[in-house]
Amino acid sequence: MYTLFDGIGHEALKPLTYTRPVAELRIGILTIKEKWEKHLGDPCRIRTKDYLGSKFDGFEAGGTLGIAATALPTPALVKSIKKLEDKQLLMKDGAVIAINELPETIADLDEYLADFQMIEFDGEVSFLINPSDIFRLNGQEIESDFQLIKDSITPSDIHSSNQSIGEQILIEEGAKVQFATLNASEGPIYIEAGAEIMEGSLIRGPFVALAGSVCKLGTKVYGPTTLGPHVKVGGEVTNCVFQGYSNKGHDGFLGNSVVGEWCNIGADSNSSNLKNNYGNVKVWSYVEEDEVDSGLQFHGLIMGDHSKCGINTMFNTGTIIGVNANVFGGGFPAKFIPSFSWGGADGFQTYDLTKAIEVGKTVMDRRSVEMNADDEAILTHVFEESKRYREPVT
Repeated sequence: MYTLFDGIGHEALKPLTYTRPVAELRIGILTIKEKWEKHLGDPCRIRTKDYLGSKFDGFEAGGTLGIAATALPTPALVKSIKKLEDKQLLMKDGAVIAINELPETIADLDEYLADFQMIEFDGEVSFLINPSDIFRLNGQEIESDFQLIKDSITPSDIHSSNQSIGEQILIEEGAKVQFATLNASEGPIYIEAGAEIMEGSLIRGPFVALAGSVCKLGTKVYGPTTLGPHVKVGGEVTNCVFQGYSNKGHDGFLGNSVVGEWCNIGADSNSSNLKNNYGNVKVWSYVEEDEVDSGLQFHGLIMGDHSKCGINTMFNTGTIIGVNANVFGGGFPAKFIPSFSWGGADGFQTYDLTKAIEVGKTVMDRRSVEMNADDEAILTHVFEESKRYREPVT
């Protein structure tokens, strides 16, 4: 049995991991958990923070082969993991990839691992270290996942009204794609059953549209971009990953960004992804609790679950928005907007938890999804944990 553990990724990948384990993040076509299960040929359990355990079936027992959920699988990496013997630890440049015999708790991990043999993996490994790695590595993961799933998909013919370029275009039976331009010369295009690409849309791969997702009339999408399940986009989108159930349904630009679930981006809203001086973008880090150099020239918006913005909202380069924030008004709001914040450039106040949950229930109900007790408990935990970032209230 295999267990995917959060490790340091839980803190480093916030705000996206406030509401989900690392293994449930989507990058490419599949979630990290789905990738590992396909590569390993076996189911994986998840070890995550206690407050997420009930919703995501957290597994606390020891004795399984533990794999860092921040590591993205490859055939070579999986082969090395399966070769691990008792008391062996697979490493890469000081980072733990896998532990044969995961302990029941990690409080005494250093002592537990003292007599383990450390094996250095000599191949390439991609880790999710920061939220930006999700959009930065999305192209390679779309390509990798495409190869994993393509033989199991029942494709339909490309409708004669479409213009297509390239061979790696996979439109599943049951998807609706008409009068669109599909260019797979730079990477594959996968459109799952139940997705719709409306007329006039211009799609350049790598690109993924999962079930229930929609590109509205005349949408312009530059890859590598992933639309998770039930995502609606319009306007211009470049190198973005939408986890699922979120909307950017109107004109406006979003680039080099990651959007969580149950988010809504108002009409004509725009996010800068490049500084005027073309320098590296600084972003808020939940590990350092300060701005750090992202090392990237292009970095747009990171938006946690249930966050929203009003029409004509402008986001500065490298803006980080927590969970359940509501942003509106003119001007540029702060580059770090804590969870449960309500306001904009003129300042923020705390978004009342009860009201926020009621809105969340309404939003989810529109998609025929129920907000259950586990969801409410998670949001309540995030509200309390993020309180220190909201004080003093302005």
